[in-house]
Amino acid sequence: MVNLSSSLGSAIKLLCLSFTGDLQKMIIRSKRWESSPCTSSLFSLSIVVTAVLLQEPEAASVVVPSSNCYALDNSSHLVDFSSWVGQVFEYEGKDKDLVVRFCKDVETRSNTGYVDFGWFDKFNHFVPGSGHVDFVQRFYNGDLLNCETSYDKLGRTAQVNIICGKCSNGQCRGELGCICNVSYESACRVSIELAIPCEKRGPRVFTGFTLGFSPRSWEIVHNGMTQQGYEKSNNYFSFRTEQTHIVLYMTAVASQSNLVQKPIIKVVPEEGLEVRSSGSAITGNPPTTLSPSMLILEWRCEKRSDVPYEVEITTPIDGYEPIQFTLSKMCEYRQDGEGDTVRGWAIFGILSCICITLSTFLCIGGLVYKTRVERQRGLDALPGITYLSACLETVSGGGSNGYSRPEDLNSAFASQASWEQPSPSNQRTWRPSERTYGSI
Repeated sequence: MVNLSSSLGSAIKLLCLSFTGDLQKMIIRSKRWESSPCTSSLFSLSIVVTAVLLQEPEAASVVVPSSNCYALDNSSHLVDFSSWVGQVFEYEGKDKDLVVRFCKDVETRSNTGYVDFGWFDKFNHFVPGSGHVDFVQRFYNGDLLNCETSYDKLGRTAQVNIICGKCSNGQCRGELGCICNVSYESACRVSIELAIPCEKRGPRVFTGFTLGFSPRSWEIVHNGMTQQGYEKSNNYFSFRTEQTHIVLYMTAVASQSNLVQKPIIKVVPEEGLEVRSSGSAITGNPPTTLSPSMLILEWRCEKRSDVPYEVEITTPIDGYEPIQFTLSKMCEYRQDGEGDTVRGWAIFGILSCICITLSTFLCIGGLVYKTRVERQRGLDALPGITYLSACLETVSGGGSNGYSRPEDLNSAFASQASWEQPSPSNQRTWRPSERTYGSI
């Protein structure tokens, strides 16, 4: 009978899928049917039927409870007792009564007053039990009177052994349970057996997994549970626009590190923020305490948005609930990509090479023209030397330090020679027959 019903269900599912597929094809092919209200309704109905038949249960992340009144059972499933915080359980004794305030404290009450047997502190001394005991709560730092040296100077202490159900002697009356037994191991320590209807256990937690912004830190994920503020429904932390990349470090117990798979990144909304991932976590290296895996996120705002983008990161764990958290990214302005910068430098380099090549060819061509056609030699054969000499002469004030042409130098030498050579009229003829006498 079971096989027949399962086969019938599979057949109906395939029939519905084929029907919805054929219906969608018919609607797409016909423009006239698309405008019809009846066809639109059928199209919407087909989409709903397909989604209902094909939807799969989506694995949710494990978020740390709002209070420290929670525990993990022996199979690593989360059991949250946050609704039990402060619940009072009383046990009437001969000389004194004992009161347990769930996840608060343990105390005894008598005519002489109250004696405190410990507090439930922030370190979450809430662990799974063994045998018929499901959970154990430990209370420390009670009154020190006559207990200064007991239990490492922690004062009076108490241990509450929680049983999910009823007491073995059937002593409990009511729905919230009761204290089954109280035994004083000494004047400084008491052991209590408490029977309550335990909460339904939650998802399975991958204990020992941490994730943070530095090696072996746990700002985001601690002991396999996403910390408050990084869950999707309540994300208070947003990164500024100018922070273009972040590095996340993952650690896990070495014996179970092979269960960690590659992270999956999802951006909401899908357009407007470009996210690229790299690092050892993407390549599949298992994270350990000695060698954490790195997940590097490089994100760039492609357009401005008044609403922060949500980057949802999910790390599947084989056999456990996935590690899932959300980071927010502000996009107050559009950011240029790294590819645009590289492309700009490439264009600048190409244009520089073209300019250098053209300048070289022009210089060589000008040199050949002046040498072969104008028959110039030396510095005169260099292209642009005339303009350079004119500029230098202008800067120097037109003095003699300027550049002079060879013909100018030749004319200067000729004028100097003519100036130094005496004229024939001014020369005096000296004859040997003439004598000149005079006084000294």
